[in-house]
Amino acid sequence: GGRVLPLLLAYVCYLLLGATVFQLLERQAEAQSRDKFQIEKLRFLENYTCLDQWALEQFVQVIMEAWVKGVNPKGNSTNPSNWDFGSSFFFAGTVVTTIGYGNLAPSTEAGQIFCVFYALVGIPLNVVFLNHLGTGLRAHLATLERWEDQPRRSQLPSQILQLLGLALFLTLGTLVILIFPPMAFSHVEGWSFGEGFYFAFITLSTIGFGDYVVGTDPSKHYIAVYRSLAAIWILLGLSWLALILSLGPLLLHRCSQLWLFSRGLNLKEGGAPGTDGLPRLQKIPISA
Repeated sequence: GGRVLPLLLAYVCYLLLGATVFQLLERQAEAQSRDKFQIEKLRFLENYTCLDQWALEQFVQVIMEAWVKGVNPKGNSTNPSNWDFGSSFFFAGTVVTTIGYGNLAPSTEAGQIFCVFYALVGIPLNVVFLNHLGTGLRAHLATLERWEDQPRRSQLPSQILQLLGLALFLTLGTLVILIFPPMAFSHVEGWSFGEGFYFAFITLSTIGFGDYVVGTDPSKHYIAVYRSLAAIWILLGLSWLALILSLGPLLLHRCSQLWLFSRGLNLKEGGAPGTDGLPRLQKIPISA
């Protein structure tokens, strides 16, 4: 009970800090964008004197309504559909994973009703699926939790090798999930690597602002399964992040154990010393 108030205070202070920093970083850029847009509207009216302010505002309203419904105002009617099978599969993935980019949503009443019931079933199913997938990945690391009951001279190199193997596994997985996909997205979408990595992080953290979404540029010709592959990457990425969150503390704990063991110190929580008077490493199962 005594921890609730400090935790609440830290939480509120963190939100206040974020609000202050975002305001300082973004407010001036927003004002510049707003002024630029107003200037462009005035120039447009000067070039096309047959239009008045009201007609232009009506046209802008039509564009905004089209954008809200997922229609990109750039290009023409030959733009790829937002509701072909690949795009629909991608949208279904964003629903069950609660990412919700916000650039696309059902516009019909039947679609909205179906989306509600689809999410009610899909979100718990997604949680169960990711949990079991993470459990399966941890099962492949079961050999890392077998601590050898050997003398210290042979135990330390063995634990170092296990630690290096775990670190290598996590590093390769991070490259496959968090580095290579942003590089591919950046190449296909014409983004910088920073923008691609930003999209990947915002997506896999399920924040989903919607400012960057793959497969939405009407000037590009995407392969038919592009967005479907992106949806599969999202599912695998969420599973990988769940595994990282569970193995990260274990990796840090084992590093500290090896450091203490190399100095010949007894862990405060650790097991009893061995027969040779030296401390033994405490077993922390990965499945925990």
